[in-house]
Amino acid sequence: MAMGLRYGMNPHQRARVSAGGDHVRVVHGAASMINYLDALNAWQLVAEASRATGKVAAASFKHVSPAGAALAGNLDETMCHSWGLGDSSVGPITAAYVRARDADPRSSYGDMIAVSEPVDHELAELLASVVSDGIIAPGYAPGTVAALGRKKGGRFVVFEIDPAFQPPRSEVRTVFGVSFEQDRDHLPITEDLLEVTVGDPISGNATIDALLGMVTARYTQSNTVVYVRDGMSIGVGAGQQSRIDCTLLAGSKARTWWTRRHPAVQQMPLPSTMSRQQRLNWQISTAAGTLTPAQSRELVSGRTRSDSFLEEAERASWAHQLSGVSLVSDGYLPFRDNIDVAAEHGVELCIEPGGALQSNVIADACREHRITLARTGVRLFHH
Repeated sequence: MAMGLRYGMNPHQRARVSAGGDHVRVVHGAASMINYLDALNAWQLVAEASRATGKVAAASFKHVSPAGAALAGNLDETMCHSWGLGDSSVGPITAAYVRARDADPRSSYGDMIAVSEPVDHELAELLASVVSDGIIAPGYAPGTVAALGRKKGGRFVVFEIDPAFQPPRSEVRTVFGVSFEQDRDHLPITEDLLEVTVGDPISGNATIDALLGMVTARYTQSNTVVYVRDGMSIGVGAGQQSRIDCTLLAGSKARTWWTRRHPAVQQMPLPSTMSRQQRLNWQISTAAGTLTPAQSRELVSGRTRSDSFLEEAERASWAHQLSGVSLVSDGYLPFRDNIDVAAEHGVELCIEPGGALQSNVIADACREHRITLARTGVRLFHH
């Protein structure tokens, strides 16, 4: 049964759901086509990540790619401070989303949220204080839909999905009057895919990171490279035409995530009246070393103190302490520059399909940098 949408890709385009969709329903708000695309891709990511790892999963989606994806786990001091949690412990659903949102909070501004478990009151309370466009989940505790529905002046979109739904085995897409049909990518993501060709066997925690990284890459616009650490994607390089640009972009995001933990960044004396997002944006620009000349002048003009600056030498020294990172590439790594860049960003495990003409060069580079290399034989392109 056809159902009209708020608009299509852009507000000047009309759109509707023309078939199917009984397994997902809008329980609050009016959805656009982008809301649907983000929600459905994000749900597939968290559902598959949860199945692959046995853990609660969450994702923060923007423009049909994850800004962050994570599993439930510990929250560090920076996360607790950034998201106003204090010293209190939180449940697994809230923890998973905080970890996903904290990966790249500048990109997550106005995200579509996905969680693998029903939304509880704790998560709903947290979400009241973050800027986002909607959420998709397999259920909602009593009263949480009404609470979420008050966001954005009532425009927050709440999707509920049937977790038991099994999609058709084939997919159909029409582009410029041409219809295509292909098998759905239903290959299970399991540790059996990980064939170590360089280095020692992969440990339990690294296996979890590898699985999360592969699932995240599967639902990110290609080309993509994902950096994962401790059950969190801390850098996603999405939609780049060059593989090395994916590796550089994801690496820079991972380094920024890490540098946000530097005391000079966390202790920046920003005005108490500043919004959370403004505070995060200042911290991210400082951590990334991307302050504009105007921002640099503002730092020393009285709004903040000059000692808020993080000198380049100290930033580099701190960055080199990042370790325990896994890199997942959705396609083969064509040249060794990808491995050289990965080594500069704390990568200790590299997962790729393999098959490049220079595959031996890639393996030799991993040996040189003492990076474990696992090849899966599986490409995970997503368009």
